[in-house]
Amino acid sequence: MALVMFDLDGTLFDTAAEIAESANRTLRDYGLPEVGVAQVRDWIGHGTGWMMTQAWTSVTGRPDPALWPEVMEKFIGHYFDCAGTSSRPYPDVPEALEALKRLGVKRAIVTNKETRFTQRILQQHAMADHFDLVISGDTYSVKKPDPTVIYNCMQAFSVSAGECLFVGDSHIDVATARAAGVMCWVVPYGYNMGQPIASANPDRIVPTMKEVPLYFKGLQ
Repeated sequence: MALVMFDLDGTLFDTAAEIAESANRTLRDYGLPEVGVAQVRDWIGHGTGWMMTQAWTSVTGRPDPALWPEVMEKFIGHYFDCAGTSSRPYPDVPEALEALKRLGVKRAIVTNKETRFTQRILQQHAMADHFDLVISGDTYSVKKPDPTVIYNCMQAFSVSAGECLFVGDSHIDVATARAAGVMCWVVPYGYNMGQPIASANPDRIVPTMKEVPLYFKGLQ
């Protein structure tokens, strides 16, 4: 058996615009200035709480701990409304997933996005059935870059590191895969906090998802 694990934001889906809209709706609730999509792209990767903290801090300084639970409750509501509305799969993603399925390769998502938003996006794009397992940022007590998320995914399918590939878009993904001893490919179009993805030293940079099924054809 073989397994490919995908990051979600910036790898499978371009989600920055709807995340920015959710953050801006929250900021408007408090009469605060809005942030730009380009800024939000650089804040994606550590989960929604970290992203919203960066947005808030950028316009008004560090958040008040007493107020923050209320802020995040508002953000969660806005993001649930926005998730899956303006995001889009990147080119070649559906075709690559179908090709992997035909090859008998198991497909999993390993993301730091919380379950409610991950599932919402997959459902809105009718892509939930494309994956055999989804590990979100709140599935376990740890998340990327802790390699436990990859170890648990491999264990679920009884596969070894040599039978796996991790596909992501950020230094977080590369660090997680490397700590788990798994090959890591990255795409150049995603969210890497404003840094060139080559600086993360992935095993390979691939222009589109078309390349991913070829990896597993080579293993057969």
